[in-house]
Amino acid sequence: MTVDRYVQAATRDNTRRSYRSAVEHFEVTWGGFLPATADSVARYLADHAERLSAATLKQRLAALARWHRDQGFPDPTKAPLVRTVLKGIREEHPYRQKQAKPLAITQLQQLDQWLAGRIAQARQQDSRRLGVWLRNRAMVLLGFWRAFRSDELCRLTIDDVTLAPAAGMSLYLRRSKGDRQAEGRLYKVPALRQCCPVEACQDWLDFLNQPSGALFRAIDRWGNISNTSLHPNSIVPLLRQLLADADIDAVEAFSSHSLRRGFATWASASGWELKALMEYVGWRDTQTALRYIEAKSPFELALMQIPTEVASSVGQPRLASVSEPSYRALTVQLTLEPQRPRSRKHHQARTVIEAHCLKPFEMEQQNNGDYRIEVPATSDEQLDEMMDDLIDEIHRIASDKACWVETRIKDPATGQAWD
Repeated sequence: MTVDRYVQAATRDNTRRSYRSAVEHFEVTWGGFLPATADSVARYLADHAERLSAATLKQRLAALARWHRDQGFPDPTKAPLVRTVLKGIREEHPYRQKQAKPLAITQLQQLDQWLAGRIAQARQQDSRRLGVWLRNRAMVLLGFWRAFRSDELCRLTIDDVTLAPAAGMSLYLRRSKGDRQAEGRLYKVPALRQCCPVEACQDWLDFLNQPSGALFRAIDRWGNISNTSLHPNSIVPLLRQLLADADIDAVEAFSSHSLRRGFATWASASGWELKALMEYVGWRDTQTALRYIEAKSPFELALMQIPTEVASSVGQPRLASVSEPSYRALTVQLTLEPQRPRSRKHHQARTVIEAHCLKPFEMEQQNNGDYRIEVPATSDEQLDEMMDDLIDEIHRIASDKACWVETRIKDPATGQAWD
């Protein structure tokens, strides 16, 4: 193996493709020059502000920053002009991120009953479609109860599955989006009285009758099973078609994240603590977890009917068996002044900033008036983006409350600071 091969392996395929596409868009489609200047990057952002979301523009900036670092050039995306333009775009073009509709537990039951009926019919008729239904049922139930992403489902192999019929199963996922160090993780899957992923996977493996290879494989119209895994991009159309066939409405609102959001919403409504849910799924920060939970008022939660057979079968995970994620302790200095004399808006602004910006990071107020927060121990690049977002949100809240704000976040251990 060469150095170049290991360098390439350090970056995920999806990231590499998206970065290459973003750089080509800047240079070829838009007509920019590389290496770029802060002024040209700012003009690029302004030209696309009305068509692209701020999140997409941030991804384009990350790609340009990576190109300049790799080539040994100064990074123009860190210039104050670029950051100011991006902040202005957020103010002028607020964008609410589209989220997949969560698959409700009742819809999962409806889909499972429909698939079970197709499996029974295919067995009676000795149909070539039997393998398709068995695979789809196992994939849907496993994807829901383990809150897997589509790429994680497609990455599973038979070698990584250990089954204990009527008891449960374990899965070893060698790599995932949240596993930045590629250490792999072992997942436990419970056996349930209904909508059981263990039973469904056992039936699929018995039919597949293969000792190794991809777990969820492509199957052609004649029932021939491929040696290769399904492609992650095929999961969304496959899931939507299944939901439509099972007479579930508004299928276009569902995506591969619907299984993940569905489980998170079900677990939250069933009384799981947020920390337990994060550890079960593998989320490292509360903001990510909360984006997956379908928010409901207390009145709506009281009206929700969670099937007791399912709720009693899947309890909260034993936390002692899950390793604690590592965190970095940071200090936050916050100074607020009202823009109008004798206004008390700065007190309101501080309360909102504490509740929405700092408490999700386990905020503790210090004796000197500063705050202590804990953030996931991620890469420097990810931490920079997280702190930029946090500071932008603090400034947005202060502006809404007609206040001036000065904020500085510092890592006492390294001396690194953001302001």
